[in-house]
Amino acid sequence: MKQAFEKETGATLGGTDASGMFGFYETSCIGLSDQEPAALIDFCPVTELTPQKVKTVVAKLKTGSPAISICDEPKNNIRYTPGENTFILKDYEPGAALRNLKELEPVEVINSIKEAGLMGMGGAFFPTGIKWETCRKSVSNRKFVVCNADEGEPGTFKDRVLLNTMPGLVIEGMALGAYSVGASEGIIYLRAEYRWLKEKIEQTLEDFREKGWLGDHIPAKQPFSFDIRVQLGAGAYVCGEETALLNSLEGKRGEPRTRRYFPVERGYLAKPTLVNNVETFATAARILESGAEKMRKLGTKDSPGTKLISISGDCAKPGIYEIEWGMRLGDLLALCEANDPYYVQVSGPSGVAVSMKERNRRLCKEDLLCGGSFMVFDKTRDLLQILHNFSNFFKQESCGICTPCRAGNFILNRKLEKLQLGLGSLRDLVELEDWGATIKQNSRCGLGQMSPNSIVDAIHKFPEYFDQRVDKSGSRLNMGFDMAAAVREYEEAVKE
Repeated sequence: MKQAFEKETGATLGGTDASGMFGFYETSCIGLSDQEPAALIDFCPVTELTPQKVKTVVAKLKTGSPAISICDEPKNNIRYTPGENTFILKDYEPGAALRNLKELEPVEVINSIKEAGLMGMGGAFFPTGIKWETCRKSVSNRKFVVCNADEGEPGTFKDRVLLNTMPGLVIEGMALGAYSVGASEGIIYLRAEYRWLKEKIEQTLEDFREKGWLGDHIPAKQPFSFDIRVQLGAGAYVCGEETALLNSLEGKRGEPRTRRYFPVERGYLAKPTLVNNVETFATAARILESGAEKMRKLGTKDSPGTKLISISGDCAKPGIYEIEWGMRLGDLLALCEANDPYYVQVSGPSGVAVSMKERNRRLCKEDLLCGGSFMVFDKTRDLLQILHNFSNFFKQESCGICTPCRAGNFILNRKLEKLQLGLGSLRDLVELEDWGATIKQNSRCGLGQMSPNSIVDAIHKFPEYFDQRVDKSGSRLNMGFDMAAAVREYEEAVKE
């Protein structure tokens, strides 16, 4: 597609065409991994691209057609739900969760969340009930609820599907959280790449206001007023970290705060703030609708309920899978029809690299947690190219505030380049692990702390591959240096 866009627009990758009409830029992920190749044109999605489709789209743009008139409606691609045990993606009845507030005290809402055993579904898996309880106990005349819809982990698109199919369920979850902690103001921090969803979300908010489910005097056992606004992010991966997100909401640079206070103590505008992600709020609404006992019957002892997984890569059926916690890795690969998988990256580049020797591992807290991204790679893919791509992502997305992350990820990136050129040694593998440990131990936020994971995991789990890619004799480095090429430019200059 790169060549097609360059040919049709006249812009080279990373720049603009001569007229300045077209700019053509590469990005790591736009939340459409299940229908690639894809692009955003003026933030409008265009999916399942072919060279002919690129030609047609660009021709329409050249005649003055606005991007919104030629964009696609992204597919939801909900591939699997566990039948009678479907908990999140079942039919949605607007207001079904909120009507329970007429019978419940705020603490009873929190107790239901705790009884269900809900964990944060964004990847940290902190007990949601404890977070809500702590925020409730924080004394303040003003509190906030923030929905983290900045779904930036490459390969993750589950929140996109929830916001596209049932934004009301997420809004109900936010309202439940607000009632339980005593908040009156809510914010949906929407990923910049999901700008095309903003109008649908705002229309749903307006529908809720008309029905009396948002605004003043919401029907509840205790007096309750709450409203929500949408604020767009600016495309920074680091803002998925909750304190960086809060800084961004306040108009500051999106970088993690020093952990002197938790957001439930001092968050947005230094007021107690409840921050959860899209799937967490949606699941909280289902708990109030269906009951904590229903969720407890699903999944495992330590991981009750179900989980939404975004599957992409080398499989016949990429898309969204709602699974019960405890499903075996091999069974999920069979469901998505992965043909001869070689390597799976669980929870995105910051997660866990898994080999096919681990087919029997279970997706749950007791074994292998998955935040939502499940990228499948077959044997035609080069492992070092994948890891180098992940490393490029972290190098570019680091906010740069702390040296271990800023400099360490640059060093990891260069060492992977060396291995790709066939010039790496066994010592380089050792140093990759050593630098990885330094970055993990000394970075101030999750981006740095998790960035070396895939590299270190791969070295341990694919020893045969790395054994073939390293130079054990040390001779390749000398052979790989072309002295004639190195001095050619100088020799030509001297002749002139």
